[in-house]
Amino acid sequence: MFPVTQFEAQEKLLGLPVAREAPLTRAQIVVDGEVQRRFDIRLADRAADFWVAADIGRWRGQQVSLLAERRDLRGLSVVQSDALPDAGDLYGERYRPQFHMTPQRGWMNDPNGLSYYDGRYHLFFQHNPYGTDWGNMHWGHAASTDLVHWQELGEALYPDDLGACFSGSGVVDWENTSGLGNADDPPLVCAYTSAGEPFVQSLAYSVDGGDSWQPFDGNPVVPHLVGRNRDPKVIWHEPSGQWVMALYLEGHDYALLTSGDLRSWEVVQELSLPGCSECPDLFPLPVDGDPAAVRWVFWGANGTYLVGEFDGHTFVSQQAPARFAARGDSYAAQTWSEIPAEDGRRIQIAWLRGDLPEMPFNQQMTLPHRLALRSTPRGMRLAAEPVAELGTLRQESYQWRDLVVRSGHDPLRDVRGRLLDVRAEVALGTTPGFGLQVCGVPIVYDAAEQRLRCQGRALVCPDRDGIVRLRVLVDRASVEIYANDGLTVLPLRVLVAQRGSAMRTLVRGEEVAFQRLQVDVLQSIW
Repeated sequence: MFPVTQFEAQEKLLGLPVAREAPLTRAQIVVDGEVQRRFDIRLADRAADFWVAADIGRWRGQQVSLLAERRDLRGLSVVQSDALPDAGDLYGERYRPQFHMTPQRGWMNDPNGLSYYDGRYHLFFQHNPYGTDWGNMHWGHAASTDLVHWQELGEALYPDDLGACFSGSGVVDWENTSGLGNADDPPLVCAYTSAGEPFVQSLAYSVDGGDSWQPFDGNPVVPHLVGRNRDPKVIWHEPSGQWVMALYLEGHDYALLTSGDLRSWEVVQELSLPGCSECPDLFPLPVDGDPAAVRWVFWGANGTYLVGEFDGHTFVSQQAPARFAARGDSYAAQTWSEIPAEDGRRIQIAWLRGDLPEMPFNQQMTLPHRLALRSTPRGMRLAAEPVAELGTLRQESYQWRDLVVRSGHDPLRDVRGRLLDVRAEVALGTTPGFGLQVCGVPIVYDAAEQRLRCQGRALVCPDRDGIVRLRVLVDRASVEIYANDGLTVLPLRVLVAQRGSAMRTLVRGEEVAFQRLQVDVLQSIW
C-alpha cells in the first residue's frame, strides 16, 4: 500500500473522485494507525467522471490516511464536506428513476432487511458505495414513511473480518428475546450472510429505532452448513412462539431453522425449490381474502414459489411450483415484516436488474406492490398491485369511459408526460387484439394467443370473462406492467428516457372497445 493523502477529519464525508476507465485498485482508510475500511475503487488521477463518499464523521479530530495499491496516486485530490462534491445534479440525471428507489451513488442489488417500525419502512440493499460495478458489498439503508418517498441514510453494515455483507432480512424483536435491547426499546435485528471463507450467518442490531447499527459480538450465529449457504430470511412464527429462518443451501436446496432467541439456531427441515436458488422468503396469505383459509408461500430469488401449510417446523407444499413475474427483469424480491395487523398488507419489493449507463449509480428497485393469493383454474396463484400510496404522486389525469377507438381517431394523441400510470380495461368482443404505445414502448395483446408482448417478452395472459385489464407504470428507466388484476406481472428495465413522450392506442381490426382508459401523469419523488 502506498500513501495517497493524509488529513485531520473535520467533516462527515470524504469525497473520492472516480473515473470509469481507471484501473480498479485496492484502497484503505487508516485512522490513527489502524485500518478501518478496505475497498476496491477506480480512483481518478485526472478528471473524475463522478464522486463517491466515505463516511468519516465518527473520526472527527483524528488523523486519517488514504492508502492505495497504485503508486501514481500520491497527491490525489480528495474533498471533505457534508454532501457529495458533485451533488448539483443529484436525482436529475438522465436515467435517474423518478419514482423508483435508487442510491445517490454506486451499485445496488437485492433488497435486504425489510421491516417496519415506529412509522418508518426500512429498506436495506446490497450496495457498493465506491463504484457502479458489483463489489464491496455493504448494506445501504433508506427509510420511508409512505413507501414512495425515500431518504437514504448511509451505510448500515460494512464488511468485516468475517467477510462482505451479503443478503438477509430484518425483524423487530418486540419481546427482546435476543437480549440486545430492553422492553421499552425493542431491538431491530437484521440477519445477513458474512461472505468470507466460509459463508456464515450473522446478526446486526439497532437500539435507536434503526438510525445506527452494530454487528453482534457473538457472530456468526449460524455456522457454515454447506456450500455457499446464504440469504437468511427470519420471521416470527406466532403460533409456535419462535423465530424461523429460511436459508439457501446450494443447488435448489434450502433449509428451515428455528430459534428462541435469534442467537442459537437448529435445522428442522430441508426442502427443494426446483429451478430456483438464493434469497428465500416465507410468509402467510389468505386465499381469496378469506382469513379462515390461510396458506404459506415459500419463495425463491427468481420468483418460483410453493404454496402450502407451515406449522413452525415443517413446510408441506400443496401444489406444483409456480412462477411469478416470469420473463421479467425483477429478482431477489422480499416482503416487509412487522407491518401492523390493522394494515393487513403483505408488501413486496425486488431488485429491477439492468444497467443504467453513464450514471454515477447503477440498478434500481421495483415499485413496492401488495401481494394476494387467489384461486385460479391452474391452482392458487400470487397476484400483485402497486401500493395505493403511489396515487399521491398524481399530478394530472386524463380519463375516458365506454370509449370505442378506431384507427385514425386516437384519444391519447394530446397526452404528454414521461412519468405515467396508465390503466386500460378492454372488452375483447371480436377484436383480434389491441395495444398501447407508451413513450415509444409498444405493449400489445393478442386475443387469439392470449399473450401479452413487450420488449421482446411474451407472457400468457388469459382474459377474464372477455375482459383484459392492464396497468402500466412508466419511469425514466423502467416499464412495469400489471395485467388482469396482477395475475400477470412484467417488470422491465427500459431506457425510456432515450425515447419520445408520444402516446398511442394500437388498434387491430376495426375497433377496440375500452370500458376504461385512464392516464395519470406523475411527479417525481425527489
